[in-house]
Amino acid sequence: MTVRRVVPNIHSPAARESREFYGLLGFEEVMNHGWIMTLASPSNPAAQISVTAGDKTAPVTPDMSVEVDDVDAAYAVMRERGAEIVHPLQDEEWGVRRFFVRDPSGRVVNLLGHR
Repeated sequence: MTVRRVVPNIHSPAARESREFYGLLGFEEVMNHGWIMTLASPSNPAAQISVTAGDKTAPVTPDMSVEVDDVDAAYAVMRERGAEIVHPLQDEEWGVRRFFVRDPSGRVVNLLGHR
């Protein structure tokens, strides 16, 4: 399993203000689903920040997202190790397969792969 990118998720209702603030650092909007917006660096597209008002299909908002090349393998590893699965593995309408797991510090991690 390979990690492709790691994105901090900022839980905030201030999407427009966040876009303007992080724009001062050179970030540009690359995705906006209304409930989550992702900003990326044009010079380093894997450097990203997401701002979310809440998650569309999950009961909690994750603290960070980790994209991996094989989300099914990540799910199997987490289940085998007894990690707390906060949101089950599922395909989402916006083209990702994902699940949420709680890390040892209590943070919720969105593990995902693009279909």
